[in-house]
Amino acid sequence: VQLQASGGGLVQAGGSLRLSCAASGRSLSRYVMGWFRQAPGKSREFVSAISLTAGSTYYADSVKGRFTISSNSDKNTSFLQMNSVKPEDTAVYYCAGYEIGVPKRIRAPESYNYWGQGTQVTVSS
Repeated sequence: VQLQASGGGLVQAGGSLRLSCAASGRSLSRYVMGWFRQAPGKSREFVSAISLTAGSTYYADSVKGRFTISSNSDKNTSFLQMNSVKPEDTAVYYCAGYEIGVPKRIRAPESYNYWGQGTQVTVSS
């Protein structure tokens, strides 16, 4: 599975941005898709995830109520709608996925087998 992240850029604090993660032409209906971010000098942290089987969504406390994760009807693209962004949201954002099977920790990056390249999000104050 190849994942391609896009949609990053420069945005002012309080603004919005929408990130996309496209899979290589296949359905991910039995996958969990996640978003992680990594700021300079910090470790990669969980942002959000969606189970494309159950439709369940998960969020880090720092983005709950501001970010929304979703997928398209073909379940080959996931989206991260970022609203009311803050300077502390500045990071490289990565999309990732794993096939549902053995129970895994959905918020742990080591659970994910597939990763897209990062897309830079910069929030100016």
